[in-house]
Amino acid sequence: MNILLIHNKHRTGNPSGDDVVFANEVMLLKSNGNQCTTYERCNDEFLAARTWEKLIMGIESTWSLKTYRETKKLIRKEKPEVVHIHNLFPLISPSVYYACADEGVPVIQTLHDFRFLCPKAYFMLNGNICERCLEIGLWKAIKYKCFRDSLIQSAGAAFMIWLHRSLKTWSRKVTAYITLTEFAKKKFVKAGFPSSRIFVKPNFFECSPTPDFSHNGYVLFLGRLGEEKGIRILLEAWKNIDVPLKILGDGPLRNEIEELCRKYNLKIVEIMGYKPPNTCLEYLAKARFLILPSVCYEGFPMVIREAFAYGKPVLASRLGALEEIVDDCKTGLLFEPGNPEDLAQKVHWMVNNENAVIEMGENARAEFEMKYTAEKNYEMLMDIYNRAIKIHSENR
Repeated sequence: MNILLIHNKHRTGNPSGDDVVFANEVMLLKSNGNQCTTYERCNDEFLAARTWEKLIMGIESTWSLKTYRETKKLIRKEKPEVVHIHNLFPLISPSVYYACADEGVPVIQTLHDFRFLCPKAYFMLNGNICERCLEIGLWKAIKYKCFRDSLIQSAGAAFMIWLHRSLKTWSRKVTAYITLTEFAKKKFVKAGFPSSRIFVKPNFFECSPTPDFSHNGYVLFLGRLGEEKGIRILLEAWKNIDVPLKILGDGPLRNEIEELCRKYNLKIVEIMGYKPPNTCLEYLAKARFLILPSVCYEGFPMVIREAFAYGKPVLASRLGALEEIVDDCKTGLLFEPGNPEDLAQKVHWMVNNENAVIEMGENARAEFEMKYTAEKNYEMLMDIYNRAIKIHSENR
């Protein structure tokens, strides 16, 4: 199949989850003999721009003439059968949909987060779940400066969502959507997206390592050190836990987390900072289990499929998609979100019931083989492409 894949990368040298998914899917498609062309822009453009240029780029996040023209030219040259878009914010913009429509090509949009519904992308305000933009209106995002703590940028993001919602861009110009979980699909359907054209396809892990049910005694947190990841809750819980904890990752809370470790005298907690992906996987392979204390609606944390691949159970918040991905008492345990006491109890149980944890790890590996391998994902992706082509043909 001839496919055009489109993505707005976050930053060079610091890839986000959807950056990795985009690269993996391009590689997956090419390795199976498909003809793939990519159109990419990167937020480095914005960071390197002068002030007046940034202002123009901000306006163009609603409609980019550059993207519209370049995409039309590329479609005419490559003649793709489908266009698959991953992230289009902020530089590519929804104008890409109109270019595809003008050229008569079906469009698939992967919804990695909730950006089309919430300017902050993950329904969170002041450390708590917030669905005001979904239930009341987008003006709340402006009031609370939800996007990058900026009134102007929040207004711009809210306007973009409102405008294209009013123009029915999401329903008229996109042939099919991909969500990563059923939980996410339900949120988009609630917001008015067409249920019959939303297909659920999880992220996959390109490797299939030999599972390792042994461990080196430590519990692992692997992720961004941001408020949405529940890292403060994790340290509160560890005041009552005598098990080594390794924290891999970096982010805006790094300094605060280091200070809390000193304050609580958590010598058993090791903050290791950013590590290359291969190094992270090495630590994951020898962990007792993975811990995800998120206080936000996650999309589909890639680290879960990696943990499952290595035969490691996951201890996660009973929240949003995590409750769907982690089968409680089968592939891991779930705890009450934001509750350090409940988290500590679940950690103690997992440490004291090693045989049960190994069995959970075996179940997790079986889940990986059933749902999250590259082979399985390729079948699902091609099925969605073919369905989108059929939908587009029937609606012409």
